[in-house]
Amino acid sequence: MASYSEVQKAVRVEKFRIWAGWLAGNVIMVIIANGTQDIAIVSVVTQVLFVVVFLALTVALFRMTGALNRRAEAARREVLGNDWQ
Repeated sequence: MASYSEVQKAVRVEKFRIWAGWLAGNVIMVIIANGTQDIAIVSVVTQVLFVVVFLALTVALFRMTGALNRRAEAARREVLGNDWQ
């Protein structure tokens, strides 16, 4: 059985990975949008894609964080019992 500190460390690492992925995806889209800003129709397409990708990544970020929080709470209850709060 895992200890409480192991559960906390695992949750912290996973949340960092999720946020790092979100940031990396958005930085890549900014670089692509910036690189195509001088080409008329491509610029419009990349700006629309930037908004769509940003929204998709943000929705995925919060869904994954919420799922991780639920799993972490279940693991905490398993380690500490039901009256851990």
